[in-house]
Amino acid sequence: MIQLFHNISQKCSRDTTETYSTSFASAIKLLHRDIRQPIYNIYGFVRLADEIVDTFHDFDKKKLLADFKIETYDAISRKISLNPILHSFQITVNEYNIDKSLIENFFDSMQMDLERTKYDEANYKKYIYGSAEVVGLMCLCIFCEGDKSKYEYLKSFAQSLGAAFQKVNFLRDMKADHNELKRIYFPEMDFSNFTESIKLKIVRDVENDFHESYKGILLLPRKARFGVYVAYKYYLSLFKKIKSSHSSVIVNQRIRIADYKKAMILIRAGIKNQLKLI
Repeated sequence: MIQLFHNISQKCSRDTTETYSTSFASAIKLLHRDIRQPIYNIYGFVRLADEIVDTFHDFDKKKLLADFKIETYDAISRKISLNPILHSFQITVNEYNIDKSLIENFFDSMQMDLERTKYDEANYKKYIYGSAEVVGLMCLCIFCEGDKSKYEYLKSFAQSLGAAFQKVNFLRDMKADHNELKRIYFPEMDFSNFTESIKLKIVRDVENDFHESYKGILLLPRKARFGVYVAYKYYLSLFKKIKSSHSSVIVNQRIRIADYKKAMILIRAGIKNQLKLI
């Protein structure tokens, strides 16, 4: 009967992903069926931590995060948790031997969200590594299915993709981050004076991340390549729209990609995949 608990826990992670992020959920569905659920399990875990630091304002967020961290490590060591999200996460961590340092760095960045409102260059890089790059590395563990040499070779590319996604999120959510959470992630940036020159500097940095990550996507195992490529194209499309928007627009509204454009991205990616161009 333990399998029933495994199944319902992992369904909870899948439902969490599909509820919070339709774009990521649709990309995960394009992965090979063997590796879909472990990615859902990672996203569910990350989503809960994000909710603690970004949403639960009427509660003691520091205590919630500290308790969640303890419960996470307990779940991994005991190989069970009555929290279904943590139970499904520990299944993936233990099955794929995910390095605990990645989890620790992730919690470090979540803690930074509770303590910092502005970032210098060093802490900006530290935050991005822990909040985004390590998530990419957790996923890479699954994509490589135990092939350590392939994992080591692809690590830097996975980090670039995670960094690109996170920086695009920062640009997209700049208004909400500043007005609701009182955060400014980009180093030495003044929200009230977000100029075109500052935007251009950030854009060039993100372009480099996308350029590096694409080289790694083409080297991913076939089971993972198409789904990751579609996620990459979704974010690249969003980035291009942000890039073409004036800096004054970026700080005053959340830029989105229309559903029909996402559908077109998927169709084009499917054709390229059929032609073995990716």
